[in-house]
Amino acid sequence: MASSMRSLFSDHSRYVESFRRFLSSSTEHQCMQEFMDQKLPGIIARIGDTKSEIKILSIGGGAGEIDLQILSKVQAQYPGIHINNEVVEPSGEQIAKYKELVAKTSNLENIKFVWHKETSSEYQNRIIEKKEIQKWDFIHMIQMLYYVKDIPATLKFFHSLLATNAKILIILVSGTSGWDKLWKKYQSRLPQYDLCQYVTSSDLSQMLDKLGIKYECYDLLSTMDISDCFIDGNENGDLLWDFLTETCNFTKTAPLDLKAEIMKDLQKPEFSIKKEGKVFFNNSLSFIVVEA
Repeated sequence: MASSMRSLFSDHSRYVESFRRFLSSSTEHQCMQEFMDQKLPGIIARIGDTKSEIKILSIGGGAGEIDLQILSKVQAQYPGIHINNEVVEPSGEQIAKYKELVAKTSNLENIKFVWHKETSSEYQNRIIEKKEIQKWDFIHMIQMLYYVKDIPATLKFFHSLLATNAKILIILVSGTSGWDKLWKKYQSRLPQYDLCQYVTSSDLSQMLDKLGIKYECYDLLSTMDISDCFIDGNENGDLLWDFLTETCNFTKTAPLDLKAEIMKDLQKPEFSIKKEGKVFFNNSLSFIVVEA
């Protein structure tokens, strides 16, 4: 690895901008929306049975866009029932955006929001130390398990917090996605970062099987338009390169042979599909539903 290469996570503003470009170039949120509309109502059909209050725990809730979609589905399933929604999110910036979103969203009168500025492991340690363990009806972890050091221990802990008929929803990249191939092939040649690990639904399935935890997995196709990555000096392409490789200023700091090799791979059918002169990276997502 060239010494000039450094992790994208070492530059917060660059990471935020590359992530924004990823979202605008991909069907990630549309894919999640499709799942929320088509599958989620059936999944949450019994979580609030015989309960006067529904308790929801959001781990890594970010700025709240997906959280509010989930809450609207729960409201539709259980009209009028009080919902206690607690959010665990380490970024104060994201929590501020979440609060702004709540402030300008209508029909949230029956929902109580509580935010905890901490990581999932900090939350876990605090709950265990203070013996404040409570049961939850629905826990969701959306695109956050990459930032957890001990995933099996985290899964085991949150599974132990499930009430009767409760579920955990985990969303992360699919083992059939281009990410899986990219990470497996190149992770040793890209900057490593202590706070992020390469994990897909295939890895998660193995962990859940080993723990003896029951789950169902749904895969939905999502793509990311990476056509700009093949235009030299294109700003959008450069930022997408950073996101794909988790490397800050990848096009400027990566060895030429590494860049050429990844560029060649990204155009292969196991990584991407070509359509109407554009290249679409396979960003497929897995939606894993864990049962109590």
